Amino acid sequence: MPFNAAAHVRMARPSRDLQAAERFWVSGLGLDILYRHEADGTPGRHSLLMVGRPDAAWHLELVHDPAAPTDPRPTPEDLLVVYLGEPVPDSLVEQLELHGGKRVPAHNPYWDTWGVTVQDPDGYLLVLSTRTWSNS
Repeated sequence: MPFNAAAHVRMARPSRDLQAAERFWVSGLGLDILYRHEADGTPGRHSLLMVGRPDAAWHLELVHDPAAPTDPRPTPEDLLVVYLGEPVPDSLVEQLELHGGKRVPAHNPYWDTWGVTVQDPDGYLLVLSTRTWSNS
């Protein structure tokens, strides 16, 4: 099957603490747990948490290898942008902060004009944009 618009996309990255990540992404943002695997300590086996929406063609996979942890190394340009198409509710930002997030100024001021940037517990940035987006 060729890579096309219907292909499912997985964004994977390391996490220091999957419980903290779950609080942020699930309890804070409201994503669903799509899959979870707890490693038993066997080398080469990773713990992971997949979050997203059941009907979406994407998911975020957060990975932790207890035998050889990889420290997340986010940069100011590592953004996950969610286009809301409406003002960002203060209650959503408060919910994210209550569950381990931290509102931060964006590296690129464009995102401060068009949304809110929140740092997750691993230091990665989530941008909630007031704009809409279409690839067409």
